[in-house]
Parts: sequence; C-alpha cells; structure tokens
Amino acid sequence: MSKSFVNNSNDLQITSPSMMAAKGLLAQAIAPMYRVVNGLIVIVVFMVVGLWLSGNGTNAGAFDLARILVPDEARHIVWQNGFGTADVYKEAALPVESINQEHGVSSYSKSQLDQKAGLVSAKKQTVALLMPSVAHAQVKPISNLTDQIPTSKIDPQALDTNLMGSIQNQRAVADFFEKKYGLERNKIEEYVSNAVLIAKEANIDPVLLLAVMSVESNFNPNTKSVAGAEGLMQVMTAVHKDKYALYGGTSDAVKPEVNIRVGAYILKYLIASAGSLRNGLKFYVGAANAEDDGGYADKVMAERHRIMGLCQPSSSNKLTLNGRDLRS
Repeated sequence: MSKSFVNNSNDLQITSPSMMAAKGLLAQAIAPMYRVVNGLIVIVVFMVVGLWLSGNGTNAGAFDLARILVPDEARHIVWQNGFGTADVYKEAALPVESINQEHGVSSYSKSQLDQKAGLVSAKKQTVALLMPSVAHAQVKPISNLTDQIPTSKIDPQALDTNLMGSIQNQRAVADFFEKKYGLERNKIEEYVSNAVLIAKEANIDPVLLLAVMSVESNFNPNTKSVAGAEGLMQVMTAVHKDKYALYGGTSDAVKPEVNIRVGAYILKYLIASAGSLRNGLKFYVGAANAEDDGGYADKVMAERHRIMGLCQPSSSNKLTLNGRDLRS
C-alpha cells in the first residue's frame, strides 16, 4: 500500500511539470491573439468616438483628431449606408411644413431611399425663408447627388457661412436685386428663398448660387444662350439630361426650383473636381481647357463680395437707446 502511494506520488510529480509546461506553451500561443483582439477593440473604440465627434447631429466639427481618425470619405460612407438606416421608419415622402409663418421658418427633410431594402434615411433641418411657400413645392431634393461629393474636396469658400441664414439678410439681398434688375418683388423673393433652401439641401453657399444666377441670367429664368444654356443657372440642358431625369426630364428645365438644384449640383461637382472655387467657376462657364475664362470668375466673385457686404451687420451706424433705433 505504502509502495503504491509512493509510486502514485512520483507519477504526480512527473505529470505536474508536464502539465505546467503545456499550459505555459498554450498561454504563449494565445497571448498574440489576445493582443490582436485588444488592439482591434481599441481601434473600434477610437473609430466610434471619431465618428461621433465629426458626424451628423453634433457640434464637434472643430475636433481635428476625429478628422484624422476617420476621413470624410469613410465617415460619409458610414453615415450614408450604416448609421443612417436608424431612421428607417421615417416617411419616404418629403414632408415640408411651415413652422412659423410670421418669421418665415420652414422645415424640410432630405430623404434617400434604399431601393433594395426599401429603407429611408431622413435628415431634417430648419431653414428661415423670406418666402416660406417655396418649401412647399413638391420637388425631389438634389441631395442624393450632392451628398456623393466629399466635403473634404470642396473649397471652404464655397461652403455655407450662414450669412443668408436670417430673414433680414435675405430681405436686404432681395432689395438689392429688385432695384438692380427691376424685378417683381414676389419673383425675386422666390428666387432668393429657393437659393437659400437648395443651398442647405446641397451643402453649398447660397451667396455663391445667387452670384452665379446674377451673372449668368440677371435673374431671368427664361434666358437661353445660343449654346443651349437655360434658366437662372444657365445649365446646358442637352448636356445634363441625366440630371434632369430626376425631375421627369427636361420639360421643366427652366423652372427655378429645378434649374437651381441641377445647377447647384453641377457647380459643386466642378468645384470639387477643379480643386478650387475659381477653377470650378472656370469649368462652369465652359473654359476648362482655355487659358482664361474671359473674366467670368472675377465677375462672380465680385458679385459674391457685394452680396456678402449686404449681409454684414450695420448696427455700428445706428444711434440706439435701450435697443431702439433713434433715427427710425
């Protein structure tokens, strides 16, 4: 009995080091896998934080770390095809309603339909409009095209600085163009409001759109060039039939709400392609392969500068008492 016990003890002593060695080898083999898994977890956490800091619905756009971690193109893909599907149960139609008629505040949504899954992602914004009724027009948004252009490729000068965000500034611009071109008041208010609404939809500067319309057509939607450019934005209808297909064809090519949308997309696309606002304007006028654009970019930039001047605060020139203008 004693001999058997001794033999068993010896076996255990022999087996124990063998098991310890096996466990050690197993731990060494698994250790790299743990490191890889932990590394992946850290990367995922950083990507999620980066997406949140620079994604839709946040005010953290100034965080450069997020821009480095997640480039605009990657973030755009995620928001469009990933997290954007969180709004799948929102209405497929474009709901447009006036929230405050007195101040001209209207809401609209940019809806994108996933043809395969039948899912809709809507991004709602609120925009103050001089003529709120333009937001009620049943026109498909151009955002399904403009959202495909990465913001990182757009000259910052072509992005909205919100100068046209107030009714007061929109009214000042409308006054300027009404006098400059002798336009009917309701028409110029319609064009200005459409420019502001569509600029928000396309994520481009409304001041730039208004400057292009002024130089291209003098705000006459019936203008048609010898080359076949039509409408407020003077879009080459025959060349851009594919864009007008979104609106049922070219029969409504000169309608302001359609023409401005197509023109805004083309302008934004060309700015991204050309690498700068000035080069984009050169492409827009059809002088891409020419040495110069005949002064077209200078005209647009000068008109843009004039419009921006109309939107600057003028409170320094007023005498006020308790917030009231003493000269009025």
